[in-house]
Amino acid sequence: MTTPHPEIRPGQSVELLKQLHILTRDGKLNQDSRRKLKQVYHLYQFIEPLLAEALAERPDIELVDHGAGKSYLGFILYDLFFKAHAPGGRIHGIETRDELVTSSRRLADKLGFSSGMRFQNLSVADSITSDRLPGRIDVVTALHACNTATDDAIRFALKKDARAIVLVPCCQAEVAAALRRNKQQALRGPIAELWRHPIHTREFGSHVTNVLRCLQLEAHGYEVTVTELVGWEHSMKNELIIARRQPERPRRRAAERLAALLGMLGLEELSERFFTS
Repeated sequence: MTTPHPEIRPGQSVELLKQLHILTRDGKLNQDSRRKLKQVYHLYQFIEPLLAEALAERPDIELVDHGAGKSYLGFILYDLFFKAHAPGGRIHGIETRDELVTSSRRLADKLGFSSGMRFQNLSVADSITSDRLPGRIDVVTALHACNTATDDAIRFALKKDARAIVLVPCCQAEVAAALRRNKQQALRGPIAELWRHPIHTREFGSHVTNVLRCLQLEAHGYEVTVTELVGWEHSMKNELIIARRQPERPRRRAAERLAALLGMLGLEELSERFFTS
């Protein structure tokens, strides 16, 4: 079937895009929807090879999408990849808002996707021990999971020994709060000038949070790539962290660097959050 817009990928269900309100009822694409579609497709380009690698090992691949929201990503991943290449696989959408979980379930039923999609009303933290999810997970995604929810998604992925993790962090406040609490003591040294002013505390805290996350993942045997999801003109919250499990990768140096960085910045209280063993 020929798609009505060159922006839409071949094989993409036009009906799905209408149900997700990316396309209007008469098949039109407005500027806001075009931007949203571009972002999801850009992310799909990073996730597709990770799914293909997992599929090469087993046909029943499992992906968990934390903070799924309306499950734009999950539905498009299922439509473009799982439906044709991994019919034995499954996508699990994790979301705390019950109305979004219910609407996603209804849409999956309507489109005939329910055999390969599940939606659970759970927090990211609760999902770590929930028996509603399988013990083995291949790919974990968490897009704009606010504050410590991204760290909970990392904890989930590490517990499940996920082969790949894709994160777009958002609204990191915990590290900035710790920097503020310890500011007076830290100002004895010049490095604290990096976060002396409140706006710098917020921005530096956000940056440090993601640096610590990358070191944590490396300390657990993952190869980490950091890039941007789309151009900064769309959003300042588009840092993309991609981690691939590499069992033979050296881990000790990353763990040592993480501990040293926590000590240098006076953030030892967060060592449990950014655990390395």
